[in-house]
Amino acid sequence: MAPSRQVAAKPYKLLRMALDRSSKVAVAKYAWSSRERLGLLRVRDDVILLHAMRWPDEIRSPEELLPPPVELSDEEIDGALALMDTMTREDLEGEEFQDTYTEALAQIIEAKREHREPPQLQEPEAKPTQIVDLMAALNESVQRARAARREDAEVHELPKKTAKKQLSKKTAAKKTTKKAAAKKTSGRRPRSA
Repeated sequence: MAPSRQVAAKPYKLLRMALDRSSKVAVAKYAWSSRERLGLLRVRDDVILLHAMRWPDEIRSPEELLPPPVELSDEEIDGALALMDTMTREDLEGEEFQDTYTEALAQIIEAKREHREPPQLQEPEAKPTQIVDLMAALNESVQRARAARREDAEVHELPKKTAKKQLSKKTAAKKTTKKAAAKKTSGRRPRSA
C-alpha cells in the first residue's frame, strides 16, 4: 500500500464509523473543476458516498419549468394509470437495456491499444419522431387489453349533465305548484257558521 493511502486510511475509517454509528450525514465543501462545491457524505455498506449538491444560485425555480395549467378529469387520470399498467414490465433485460455507447467506446479503445483500425459501427436507424395523442393511445391500449382478455365492453363517453338539469326543472316546477296551492288555501275566507 502506498504511504499516502496508509496515512489516509485511519481518518477515512474513523469518519466512516462515526457517521455510521451516529446515523448522520456530513455536509462538506470540496474543489472540482476549479470550483468550490458542496457535497453530502453518507455511509453505505463500507464506503463513504459523496452526493453532489447545488448552491442556491445553481437551482432553477420550478415555476419556469412548469407547463401552463390544464384541467384533468378523474377518468383521464384513471385511463393514464390503465395505460401504465399495460406498459409495465417486471424484467429489465433485453437489447433496449444495454449500454451500447460504453460497449462501442471499449471496442474503439481496444482497437487503438492494439494499433489497428477501430471497427466501423452501424449508425442506429433514426426513427421519425411522432407526436402521440395520449387519449387516442390510451383508448387504443385499453381496447387491446380488453381484446386480450376477451371482454366485450366498449368505451363510451360519459353522459352530459343534462339529466340533472331536467330533474332540477321538475322539482322547481313542483315547488311553484305547491306555493300556488298554499296561496289559494290561505287566501280563502273562513265561512261563518
